[in-house]
Amino acid sequence: MAVLKYELIADSLRQRIADGEFGPDDLLPSQRDLCGQWDVSRATVIKAYDLLVNDGLVVARQGQGFRTSPMPVARPAGGRKAGTTRAAGGRAYRILGTPNRLAPPARVAAALGLSDGAKALRRDRLIELADGSPLSVVAAWFPPEIADRCTKLAERKQLIEGTTRYIARMTGRAPARGIDVTTVRRGTADEAEALSRPQPFAVAEVLHTAQDADGRTLVVECGVTPEGLWEDTQTYPMTGAR
Repeated sequence: MAVLKYELIADSLRQRIADGEFGPDDLLPSQRDLCGQWDVSRATVIKAYDLLVNDGLVVARQGQGFRTSPMPVARPAGGRKAGTTRAAGGRAYRILGTPNRLAPPARVAAALGLSDGAKALRRDRLIELADGSPLSVVAAWFPPEIADRCTKLAERKQLIEGTTRYIARMTGRAPARGIDVTTVRRGTADEAEALSRPQPFAVAEVLHTAQDADGRTLVVECGVTPEGLWEDTQTYPMTGAR
C-alpha cells in the first residue's frame, strides 16, 4: 500500500523529534516551510500535524504554530482499540528501575511464544494521575528479536514517540491486532509499594498483547490498577438486539 504524502511528512517529523533535533516545547517547522520543502498544500501539512497531535508528540499553540509536547505521555495497558489516540488516553508517566532481561511469568511467556526459562526484556512504567499520584503500574515485556533491534528499549529513558511507534520505525512491524484479558485479584507487596497503597487491596490486571499482521507478538504488557481507579466502559450498537 502506498504511503500518503502527509504520512511521509509526519514520519519525517516524528523521527526528527525522536532523534532529539527538537526538544520539549520546541517550535516545529512552519506550515509554509513544510509546504515548500515537500511541495504540498497547506491542507496536507495540517493533516500531518494532526497525526502527531493525536500521537501526543505535538501540541498546537494559538498564534504560535506547532510545538513538541512538553511532557511525554503513555497509556495504561489495554484499551487501544481502533479509533483511539494516545493523546486522548495518555497520561504523564515515569520509568521504574532499569529495563532488564528476565524470564517472564508463564502467562507472559506463552503470549510471547517463549519456551520455559527463555528471557525477554522487561521495561516498567508508572502511569500518573493529574496530581502526580499513581494510577497504574505497567510491566512491558518485549521478545528477544524486538529487544535486539530496538536498543533504546533497554535504556531508562522515556520514548516520546511511544514504544510501538519506535518498534515499527526500527523493524517495519506495526501492531495490527490487540488482545486484552482483564482479571481481578489481590495486589502484591511490590504493587502496594509502587502504587502507594496499604495492604490488603484489590487490583484489576490487564494482560495486553500486541501482534503484527503476521500474528507475531511485538509486546506483552501487564498493567495493574488499584481498586477505586479502574472501570471499564463499553459503548456498542444494539440495533436488532433481542
